[in-house]
Amino acid sequence: MLDTKDFNFFETQNSFDFKGFLLKIISYWKWFVLSLVITFVIAYNVNIRKEKIYGMESLIVVEDQNNPLFTSNTSLIFNWGGTSDKVQTIITTLKSRSHNEFVVDKLQYYIKYLKQGEYFFEDAYGQTPFVVDIDKTKGQLFGRLVKIKFINPTQFELSVDFEEAKNASLIHYADLSVSDFSVREKEFKKVYKINESVELPFLNMKVVLHPDAINYENSEYFIRFDDFNQTVAAYKGIDVAADVKAMSVVRLQLQGSNKNRLVEYLNVTVDMLRKNELNRKNLFAINTISFIDSTLVQMEGQIKDAEGELKEFRRGKNIYELEEGGGGILTEKLSGYDVEKDEISRKVAYLNLLKSYLDKSTDYSKLPAPTVAGIEDPNIVANVSKLIGLSAERSKMAYSVKSQGMFSDFDREMAAIKSVLLENISSSKAALNIDLSIVNKNIRLAEGQASLLPEQKQEHLKITRKYNLKDKIYSTFLEKRSEAEIVKASNISDINFLDRAKDVGGGLRGPKTSVNYILAILMGFLVPFVIVLIITLLDNNINSVEDIQKQTKIPVIGVVGKKHSDTNLSVFEKQKSPLSESFRSIRSSLQFLYKKQQKEGAKILMITSSVSGEGKTFCSINLATVFALSHKKTVIVGLDLRKPRIFGDFNINNITGVVNYLIGQKTIDEVIQTTHVPYLDVISSGPIPPNPAELLMADAMEEMIEELKLKYDYIILDTPPVGLVSDALELSRFCDATLYVARQGFTKRGMLGVVNEKHKRGELNNISIIFNGYENTAKYGYGYGYGYGYGAYGEGYHDERTELRGWRKFAAKFRK
Repeated sequence: MLDTKDFNFFETQNSFDFKGFLLKIISYWKWFVLSLVITFVIAYNVNIRKEKIYGMESLIVVEDQNNPLFTSNTSLIFNWGGTSDKVQTIITTLKSRSHNEFVVDKLQYYIKYLKQGEYFFEDAYGQTPFVVDIDKTKGQLFGRLVKIKFINPTQFELSVDFEEAKNASLIHYADLSVSDFSVREKEFKKVYKINESVELPFLNMKVVLHPDAINYENSEYFIRFDDFNQTVAAYKGIDVAADVKAMSVVRLQLQGSNKNRLVEYLNVTVDMLRKNELNRKNLFAINTISFIDSTLVQMEGQIKDAEGELKEFRRGKNIYELEEGGGGILTEKLSGYDVEKDEISRKVAYLNLLKSYLDKSTDYSKLPAPTVAGIEDPNIVANVSKLIGLSAERSKMAYSVKSQGMFSDFDREMAAIKSVLLENISSSKAALNIDLSIVNKNIRLAEGQASLLPEQKQEHLKITRKYNLKDKIYSTFLEKRSEAEIVKASNISDINFLDRAKDVGGGLRGPKTSVNYILAILMGFLVPFVIVLIITLLDNNINSVEDIQKQTKIPVIGVVGKKHSDTNLSVFEKQKSPLSESFRSIRSSLQFLYKKQQKEGAKILMITSSVSGEGKTFCSINLATVFALSHKKTVIVGLDLRKPRIFGDFNINNITGVVNYLIGQKTIDEVIQTTHVPYLDVISSGPIPPNPAELLMADAMEEMIEELKLKYDYIILDTPPVGLVSDALELSRFCDATLYVARQGFTKRGMLGVVNEKHKRGELNNISIIFNGYENTAKYGYGYGYGYGYGAYGEGYHDERTELRGWRKFAAKFRK
């Protein structure tokens, strides 16, 4: 009945060997060096093929530049929303899409000027001897390179390679529409004169030479028409931030591959902002001047008529008589009331006009300032100023912004202001109507007094009132116009440069070559590391003594190094080599084992393995050789009847052997063959029989063993692999000790399970393990002092010692 202890694989579960893995990584150092070289070469080639990235910056200061000529009576300055909001408003404006659209459109940055570099097309903006002047209403070739080669000072060759394309795209920058056209020829070439109009189905432009252009003959340049919106999106990412220490200082930073573009963009975007801000400030004054001018034109005729009528009435009359009897006082009083009434009427008329605008119109940019009608209500003045500014901004956006969604914020804000203004208008009109009724009452009282005057004085009073009113109104408008002109002329921008953007050298921000080299180091280590890890995890071979000890409790009797000879007679050929010492070490261990067992007489040693190729025959020959070299009569019996091999190394034949003896054809002396190794004989397996297992189980096998015991001190049985056939198990009953050969990097860990099972069942007694083919490198784990490398304890163990030089000497020291 099977016992659970027979299933020994439950007892040999492996844990990850970090020490062995580290040593294995060290053994693959060439892989890591090669991987690092490859990744560094890749990183270097990537770095030299990347465009250099530069960074430019400018500084502006935002100040509260109030007009020194501004008074509470003018109220003609546009308000950005208060001093505290100015900096944030400017930052938002500089990053807004509408503002950047104006700048890109003005600079025409959607036209790329390129030149062929060593690895890529370089941005040549500001370095070309020409610029192109395009017709925005007509289509331009979209996204393809247009080559311009100057063949002489006055002519250039224009060429376009359409490759195999059947259609190409055209972009119209007037409305940003895109259309297609059919390509008729694979490549287009034509010579044009400088400043000559290029009118083609896919190009409409002129090449304009810079006045200071020199040495441009035979130069080649390229232009490309890019998408307007994508270009704006790239510049919309401008870095704008207020200085931490001085909140009124704003820093603008921009990165790109061309310094000229960066410098020009930074300066132009600020200049345009300053211009727009100043225009907003002057908007009230401009509207007021325009309104007053149109009003004055109308009043000039009216005041001339009134003046003529007054002169005509006074002609031939005594003015002093007309003004006697209180006529002059009443005239002055009524004129004052008339002016007061006109002021109130103009306020009401302005409010009615404003309400009509709010109800019927959507463009409020042309509204005159409320103060032109004498309205001083701060709520109305502030809200009208905001409404005019928003309306003007919205009108400008209509020429560049194509998306209706961009207007939604303006519309919502203007709607809110309109709602507040309508309420302000209603309350102001109610107050003005009260004032108007009071003035009308005073006028009626004064007119009642005037009715008591003579008829001629009443007529003079009437004409004089009319003239004084017109003259007063005209003078008031002239005064308002003068104020508006002064305010407009004296307004200054709230935005000023501290440092304009300028290329003073340097400014290199990228590419980050160090990052690529760091990635190269990481990848250079990671790739071979992963490969080694996979090899380690998938490696099921026995690579070290510790691997054996983890799989079985069977002792390791010795470690045999890797042979470096052409034959298996390594011990006999180099008797002082480390390999020879490893077999002598095994011999000593066996003698200790026999002494412990109190074994006398001939000793029988069986050598087996799990599968073919693990060095069973190699170990049999060399172990027998060390016994023979100690003057012990030794014989090797080739019992691997299925695959005989042992005879070849001794230059003997395999005509007769064990098989001949077992079937009774030959005697023991007839099958024994002497070798050139003193004290060492060999019995080869002989011809391959059809029933090798049955022959080994026969009584003749026992008889042969008994006869050999009488002739030899040591009998070495070279048996078939125990993992493949059962022959070795049949022979174990004759043996005093069994040596199982496991080869480094060849024997599978699972194969030791078969040996464990047979050992626990008692089918293999006095078994020990020889670890064969051991190579003392970190590749397989650890170095052990016993076994291979034993000769390192003294120079006398080596037959020859070659003096190492150069890197080999260093490598040898490193291994030690």
